[in-house]
Amino acid sequence: MTTISDMPPALIPLALARATPNESGRASALLLKHGSFSLRYYVPPMPDPQGPHDQDELYVVAIGQGWFRRAGERYPCAAGDALFVAAGVEHRFEDCSPGFAAWVMFWGPPGGETT
Repeated sequence: MTTISDMPPALIPLALARATPNESGRASALLLKHGSFSLRYYVPPMPDPQGPHDQDELYVVAIGQGWFRRAGERYPCAAGDALFVAAGVEHRFEDCSPGFAAWVMFWGPPGGETT
């Protein structure tokens, strides 16, 4: 039986995410890990150096606005927008406002979901 103390936190405030240092060797802060799921907070440097990841991921823009490039297509994005990237797909943020930041959620097996 799962108890409340066994569960991940129900609330992770934006202020906590902003204050959490990046994980050693990573460009983002790890805020939660549960099975294959992880929640991170990412403040991309410009230019954004990231490449494809092993898992599917979802970004939710927390602060600011900018552009998101995925597989050669470019999308405007702003606070509150969600952006999906399948595992192995090239992507990055471009031309973002100062202070731009996003929540990043990774999940699933290496190589991504199949359905």
